[in-house]
Amino acid sequence: MPAENCPAKGLDPGALACSIRSHITHSLGKFCSNASQRDVAMALALSLRDRLVDKMLETRDRYDEARAKRVYYLSIEYLLGRCLGNNLCNMGIENECHDILQKWGYDLEEIRELERDPALGNGGLGRLAACFLDSLATLDMPGYGYGIHYEFGLFKQTIENDQQVERPDYWLAEGMPLQLERRDEAVIVPIYGRVEDHQAPDGSYLPLWVDWQDLMGVPYDIPIVGHGDKSVNCLRLFAAQATDSFNMQIFDQGDYIKAIHQKVYSELISKVLYPSESISFGRELRLIQEYFLVFCSLRDITRHFLKQNRNIEEFPDCVAIQLNDTHPALAVAELMRVLVDERRVPWDRAWNLTNRTMAFTNHTLMPEALEMWPVDLLGKVLPRHLQIIYEINRRFLDEIRLTTPKDAAKLRRMSLIEEGSGKQVRMANLAVVGSHSVNGVSKLHSELVKTSLFPDYAALWPGKFNNKTNGITPRRWLLKSNRRLAALITEAIGDAWIMDLDELRRLEPLARDAAFQERFMAAKRANKERLAAYIARTTGIVVDPRAAFDMQCKRIHEYKRQLLNVMHIIYDYLRLTEDGQEPPVPRVYVFAGKAAPGYFAAKSIINLILRVAKVINADKRAAESIKVVFAADYRVSLAEKLIPAADVSEQISTAGTEASGTGNMKFSLNGALTIGTLDGANIEIREAVGEENFHLFGLTTPEVTAMLRDGSYDPWQYYGCHPEIRRVMDALSAGRFTPEAPETFTGFSRSF
Repeated sequence: MPAENCPAKGLDPGALACSIRSHITHSLGKFCSNASQRDVAMALALSLRDRLVDKMLETRDRYDEARAKRVYYLSIEYLLGRCLGNNLCNMGIENECHDILQKWGYDLEEIRELERDPALGNGGLGRLAACFLDSLATLDMPGYGYGIHYEFGLFKQTIENDQQVERPDYWLAEGMPLQLERRDEAVIVPIYGRVEDHQAPDGSYLPLWVDWQDLMGVPYDIPIVGHGDKSVNCLRLFAAQATDSFNMQIFDQGDYIKAIHQKVYSELISKVLYPSESISFGRELRLIQEYFLVFCSLRDITRHFLKQNRNIEEFPDCVAIQLNDTHPALAVAELMRVLVDERRVPWDRAWNLTNRTMAFTNHTLMPEALEMWPVDLLGKVLPRHLQIIYEINRRFLDEIRLTTPKDAAKLRRMSLIEEGSGKQVRMANLAVVGSHSVNGVSKLHSELVKTSLFPDYAALWPGKFNNKTNGITPRRWLLKSNRRLAALITEAIGDAWIMDLDELRRLEPLARDAAFQERFMAAKRANKERLAAYIARTTGIVVDPRAAFDMQCKRIHEYKRQLLNVMHIIYDYLRLTEDGQEPPVPRVYVFAGKAAPGYFAAKSIINLILRVAKVINADKRAAESIKVVFAADYRVSLAEKLIPAADVSEQISTAGTEASGTGNMKFSLNGALTIGTLDGANIEIREAVGEENFHLFGLTTPEVTAMLRDGSYDPWQYYGCHPEIRRVMDALSAGRFTPEAPETFTGFSRSF
């Protein structure tokens, strides 16, 4: 391809081709004739960025001119997935770019595979945040995300000796051309120090936070384009850096090594997602990380608000802040600090403004996920915020005493401070008290939030609690990820479904149409063949695309019950090899998911899956009937290969434990049948797709609750009364899948 300087920024093929060539020459400094695949990928991404930035600035000006209210989404995670293909899809230029590159001898699919998934999230919490941003831009709503610019994210999962091994995931090794560094808008973040009590000239209390250390939050903007390229919003991520003045102060004292140490310590804050809390340093780092997110976000939000010459009393009319779980709950205290200390707003008015601004999404009922911070630690890191939290709590409990003056137990339950051997701040309680709206993420979960998690608060403020069932964007999870099925649907009913999934109901008359069924299965078969090739290339396991692909792809956790799934596989294997009873259809079981580094039980489940897979896959008696695969390093780009190929989706958490689940939606949207319990959003999916398309089993939430309450659950009774369960547990205890170390999985049988 000849080099050419072309300033055009249109979306037509000529302008795109000129732009790509220009970036190869002027951004990468290479002759077009010598461009590698990676050079072309970088130039294509830069060409898209040019267009997205233009549209982003135009969108922002349009919002400012309309003086539109903005919604800000604060989340510790954003599981974006690869951006190049998603941008091409939403901008509507995928075919044009495919043709341009093909003419030059490059393959767009290979180009897209070069991009690394941004390591900015872990599971459903982060993917939900990414889907929200996509939908906000698609709906032309002024919505912005705030998060942390992690350098390594969670971890890259590899498998060694049938064990999960965590490796650094340096996703920025080859750069991210889409992002824009905004060093000119960096924020100075205070931490540590102490509070001095002073009196203002009017006699009011004037606290001064002094002797604090500082670090810098440098923003990076990632444009988020909506479908149709009408609006481009922004995800702003902050990276932590040491301030030059702080380091120089130490350096001038002659301690160069200490200066470097402080720089490294400051930058640890945005190194990894969820630093381990098993040691006190990791716990302190995680608290600072959450505060860093909150401080940088609110400083940026208020800066933009004040630039519009708004009166501070208008803040809730112009700003909505959504807290994605408890990680950003400190935003309640930080906004109060900004209003009371910096803007000198009287407490009651400041609290009214804060409450009208904040809204809180709860994502879990699990006690370990409801964050609490030791008072001593919070006072050390954020002394002024601890004061504010205590004052919020004092005033709140005084209100409760007016209605129930003698109910000490109720006061203890509702207090923001948990009393005990060591006082702790209940962050979920802070988020509830400080927000005007609290939502769960499925009908069942939202009801349990009211009845089990926050019953006293729900009784006090019944109108505050509501449901917002999680969702997924069909642009990413069907239009882009499953192009064959998307094309078939569009041919059958038109493309209105891309913006309105209710349109898919128009497919119902085709459900029994033989020709449509055949084409649907052809699309599924092509997806399975693609996945089979990937599995063979990455694991060496050869699977038959004609088999049923049965998948359980999600975070590895005891309540998600991957262990139950493995037990079922073992049972089928034993019936096949010992009883000669073939499964109804050949089946390929696919697992994918990461276990938290310190979660021994979850990592043991991965080890069991891999051991069972090794035995079954090597057994010639099972070769035509059962295969087991563990797909390592589960991420968005891998999910986009797995989900379109699934025939069966395993959604088998114990009823009442899964808040919503969005993997269940992705699988269902791509035509997989669900095997599941009445948990999370499974209930609503079952209502939507029909009972005949949902294979239900297990206890209901009230039945589980009753069993736990009356102590009637006795696992050994099940072992004694059910020979199929006994058979599986005995196989594990006997070391059937670990002959070299028979004791490996006896823990599972004993705990059962």
